[in-house]
Amino acid sequence: MDNKKIEKISKALSDVSRIAILQQFKKKHDGVYCAEVNDMLDLTQPSVSHHLKQLVDADLLIPEKEGRNLKYSLNQKVLDDYIACLNNLKG
Repeated sequence: MDNKKIEKISKALSDVSRIAILQQFKKKHDGVYCAEVNDMLDLTQPSVSHHLKQLVDADLLIPEKEGRNLKYSLNQKVLDDYIACLNNLKG
């Protein structure tokens, strides 16, 4: 993983709302719909959409269109690679 990718993921994870969104994926392994994220957090729909977009742009979430809805799943490989890069920084 290159430094730009690490930076993008780090920036995406630097927001408490985005971390809260990712924590919901730990509970639901089959994915989370955008509407479910709205119900979980005390945020406006545009704010939720913004946070989801940041996580998708960092490749942490994978969006899937199901009819008129978007369902998001955690990109476990990217998260694992990111964690491995951080572990490599330890002395």
